[in-house]
Amino acid sequence: MPQYQTWEEFSRAAEKLYLADPMKVRVVLKYRHTDGNLCIKVTDDLVCLVYKTEQAQDVKKIEKFHSQLMRLMVAKESRNVTMETE
Repeated sequence: MPQYQTWEEFSRAAEKLYLADPMKVRVVLKYRHTDGNLCIKVTDDLVCLVYKTEQAQDVKKIEKFHSQLMRLMVAKESRNVTMETE
């Protein structure tokens, strides 16, 4: 289970994983209040991608990425459109 150190690497890998097979991908967000850690995990049961952070600016990036991913999941149009993440 690779844990990514930079947000850019994680978001690109998670996007590729989702676009490869959208019906199998799951996203899990976990927050530990005692440590102040937020963890996002994207998996398709074969590959598991993990990113952990304590930084508030990364929390905003995770929130934006998660909402874009949810929009792709519920969209009726073609899912071959790439996400625009920053």
